[in-house]
Amino acid sequence: MNTRWRVGIAGAGSIALGTAALLAQHGHHPMLWSPSGKSTEGLESGVSSNGAIELFFEPCIANSARELVAENQILMLALPAWGHKEVMDDLAPHISLGQQVIVSSHASMGALYLMKLLKARGVSIPITAWGTTAVTGRREEGPVVRVNTVRSRIDLCTIPEDMSKSAMSVCQQLFDDRFEPRAGLLAISLSNLNPQNHLGIALGNITRMERGEIWSQGQNVTPKIGKLLEMLDLERLAIAETLGLKVKTIFEHFHLSFHVPVAPISEMNQQMHEQGNGGIGPTTEDSRYVTEDVPYGLQLTSLLGRLAERPAKLHEAGIEIFSAMYDRDFAKENKLLAALELKKYPLQDLQKASFTGILDKRVR
Repeated sequence: MNTRWRVGIAGAGSIALGTAALLAQHGHHPMLWSPSGKSTEGLESGVSSNGAIELFFEPCIANSARELVAENQILMLALPAWGHKEVMDDLAPHISLGQQVIVSSHASMGALYLMKLLKARGVSIPITAWGTTAVTGRREEGPVVRVNTVRSRIDLCTIPEDMSKSAMSVCQQLFDDRFEPRAGLLAISLSNLNPQNHLGIALGNITRMERGEIWSQGQNVTPKIGKLLEMLDLERLAIAETLGLKVKTIFEHFHLSFHVPVAPISEMNQQMHEQGNGGIGPTTEDSRYVTEDVPYGLQLTSLLGRLAERPAKLHEAGIEIFSAMYDRDFAKENKLLAALELKKYPLQDLQKASFTGILDKRVR
């Protein structure tokens, strides 16, 4: 259990840097790769982490996907979901037996897409999907990241299912015993609460985002916004129940992620604000709360709702409202769902693939 792992992280934003800090704190060796090359500039001299993780560390920097794969035993995706497909395309040709990929956090059944790429090369490795990230935080100016919180519980599953035990052991060696196994990729997809939560928060604070204001996120989850988040959660839970899946509630999510007592969601967020970990809300309209979570989060939940015959009307309305606000068709911006063509598969095939990682049948 004293293995010191080399971990290659695709990404160099707040989650990537916060995750790298957590790994370094545990004695492991993170390497960062920015697909554009821009986000890792200046990081080779060291990164300062403050907040929940107080640490200065010196990550290695990869100059290419090939180098990231060649130099590390474990690979992590820690970047917005709209970049997952391209990064998977870049990494897949170099991945070999004996490695493991962790997707943090998993979106739009992306693990199936990566499995498809690797299967074409005859490579079978564990691909572990997390329902959320290990940390929350914000990258500040320069080589600095503020980690707001380190989550105490993270839902995960691994495909193919028969590699789950060894993959779980690696995750525990990397990040300690903070993982809750879930039954397949569909459960993980419905365990990510960020899209629904960010929908309500962004919708209720869109003028602050447009004006570039600095505002407390937790403080501005007011009773009405809190109620909307709770109603969105009921839609997600109804889909999970219909599919026979166990997922945590929004109350459990905030309790386990931000260490506040269970209460109405607005009250929990006010407590987070008072404790100093309520976070800063998006300061731009071009925020991942919209550009990532609407097409890659809300879209999948809406699709699963239709397949399960439990329509997620509030989620669907959110897609339409933000599409109207931004004059974009967010429903057509999900590259992973388009590549997988999930709409062509019956629900039973998706349920099977969520354990095996392989989509065999297609409706004609």
